[in-house]
Amino acid sequence: MADRPLIALALGDPSGIGNELAVKALTDEETFKAADWIVIGDRRLWDAGERIAERSLHLPDLDPNAFDHAAFLDLAHADLDAITLGESSEAGGSVAVRNFRTALQLAAAGGADAVTFTPFNKHAMRLADPSYVDEIGFVQRSIGTDAPGSEFNVLEEVWNARVTSHVPLSEVAALITPERLERAIRLTDSTMRGAGIDNPRIGVAALNPHAGDGGNFGTEDDAVIAPAVEAARLKQFRVTGPIPSDTVYVRALKGEFDAVLTMYHDQGQIAMKLIGFDRGVTLIGGFPFWIATPAHGTAYDIAGSGTANPGAAIEALRLATRLSRRSNPEGFPDPGHRLANAAAIAADAAAAPAAQERPEA
Repeated sequence: MADRPLIALALGDPSGIGNELAVKALTDEETFKAADWIVIGDRRLWDAGERIAERSLHLPDLDPNAFDHAAFLDLAHADLDAITLGESSEAGGSVAVRNFRTALQLAAAGGADAVTFTPFNKHAMRLADPSYVDEIGFVQRSIGTDAPGSEFNVLEEVWNARVTSHVPLSEVAALITPERLERAIRLTDSTMRGAGIDNPRIGVAALNPHAGDGGNFGTEDDAVIAPAVEAARLKQFRVTGPIPSDTVYVRALKGEFDAVLTMYHDQGQIAMKLIGFDRGVTLIGGFPFWIATPAHGTAYDIAGSGTANPGAAIEALRLATRLSRRSNPEGFPDPGHRLANAAAIAADAAAAPAAQERPEA
């Protein structure tokens, strides 16, 4: 048995800061030593990231029979002439899509304990894959599961979970149902327990200003959220709410809650990024393996400048490592043995025609 988890790192959008961040994160000595690594992408883009970051890290090509701590899986698939720093494109999206899919399939085949990736650009991803909406649906399709995954934003101070995520604000109220609330509470509780947080305390944010103010500003808080919270309490979940969203994070930061469950994307994202933009991690739970990425975006405005802050990328890699250790307290299979099977997945991904990146919407 090995004493380190094996983590797949998929390079993100090549037009942003992802390649630079990958190099900076893996050249952080503490991060690099904590796990074994497989970097997935196009070697030429990794080399570009090294030049931008002004750092270097020798990563041999992946060989399951001679794997030693870290390797590079070169898909050699980028159309460099069609990729421009600071601009979203189908070519860039295609690179990111294939990198991510390969990492997911590698982990699903047992070739990695967790998947990490540097930031994607959703517009570019959709140009390459019209069916791409968000990471949850993409993961489900890529590994053939209907498991109800969910995104969490993680800081040392507090976690954020969501009832809805990448949907228009105009559709949120109709999606706040007892069933969705129960599912979100259960998944938040189970994911946090899997991360080593026993009996997590969850503050549930209200949907409307002042939690509806007795019906003056909407009825969802009294009619839907409050009964769902009470039902969850009766099932022994440690939940409180609905709490007005302009105070719920104040209470969490004072130590009252371990997580805040918000009703929609920006209700939590704005708070979390104000608290710790350069440390925030997006964690995807509910699947057979952990998935983690920096909570920020591709930062096209500084792409190529070498000034990208790797703090959140380092935290994402470290979180994936810690969670993998907690999920496997007795150790990990020998990397060479497990990669022998996963290598076939990687070979198929590298040889796949570009048309496979463009399923019907």
